[in-house]
Amino acid sequence: MKENVLVVQKMTEDNFEHIDINSFFNDSSIVEDKKEKVEMLTKKQKLLISQIMPQIKKIDPAKYTSFQNRLDDLEALAQAMGRFPSLLERHELVGGERTPTSLIDSLIDHQDMGDTTLQLPSKAILGKSLLVSKIHTFSSMSKYIRHVPELKEFYKPFETETILSMFSLLVEDVYLNLIRDTTQPVEYRREWALALLLLWEHWNDHASEDVAPVLQSVWTARRRLAPAFGTMMGTSELLLISMQMDEQWISFIKQKMGDQGVTQAMEEFLFGISYEQISSLRKILREKGIPAIGRDEVSKFLGEHVKADAGLDYRDFYSLYTIRRDNARSRTRMHLEGPHKTLEDYFIQFVTEKNKEKQNNDTFAKS
Repeated sequence: MKENVLVVQKMTEDNFEHIDINSFFNDSSIVEDKKEKVEMLTKKQKLLISQIMPQIKKIDPAKYTSFQNRLDDLEALAQAMGRFPSLLERHELVGGERTPTSLIDSLIDHQDMGDTTLQLPSKAILGKSLLVSKIHTFSSMSKYIRHVPELKEFYKPFETETILSMFSLLVEDVYLNLIRDTTQPVEYRREWALALLLLWEHWNDHASEDVAPVLQSVWTARRRLAPAFGTMMGTSELLLISMQMDEQWISFIKQKMGDQGVTQAMEEFLFGISYEQISSLRKILREKGIPAIGRDEVSKFLGEHVKADAGLDYRDFYSLYTIRRDNARSRTRMHLEGPHKTLEDYFIQFVTEKNKEKQNNDTFAKS
């Protein structure tokens, strides 16, 4: 019988006892499909909306109506999403019984390298559409607020909420990448799968809130660093000197930069070009006897247009992430040299490992 590994650990005198999560369900009862109220906005987002909308109504009634219509559309989409069965409860569906455990099993077992859209729950797909629509709405509000003197104080909070929502989109990708990685311990893959179900259910994620500020700071720093393309050495040291980062990021740099894959993924992130382009550029500069060049010269030496100097816009961040993600997947599939994960994959994996260590240490400390 296949072991059900989504478990709760129960302490005994000598060791841990694994308890099947199904024991927490009443096997004789199936959750009836019901209309669930979905909260489109977080408490912080609701507060921000309530603070600016009355002022916009006074300043620009037409713009107020436009924004209110957009918010009403988002609310309608959220309630449509709420009519789909919860991913965190047991349901009897047309294809058979579905539980959180069976969904996690499906995510772990399906190892197709192609697009998985048609294998994902409908609620996950609809929720993703809602999230993208919310990102666009908050971005529009942020741009409008920026040019209204009476509302300028709200520009940064709205921009932050836009970026946090974008990171929820990014974290979904990272979870799917890590779940596919059969080299990872199955307990980690199941933990990421459960986190993914929680993300799909609410489209608000604690990992996004923890990771987003760090990666955003690194993204901002890569603009300030103005790296010299050539030897491309010392990137980790440069980051440590240039940024006042949180302890978790510094630990990641210190402990993982010796890993070749992490180093290569870091270079792709910082320099904005692929591992293959970095390798070609190194060879060209070495042959020409040129020690280093600036970002604006990269395209000329590679003989192709390269957007190495991406801006700080959240869309640039996500776009370049997806390029790095797709390149990593292709290298994995074709067994090519270079990073098989993105920097975001490596960092969230590291955070998971550290959290797991802390949980284990806390458990043993209490025993």
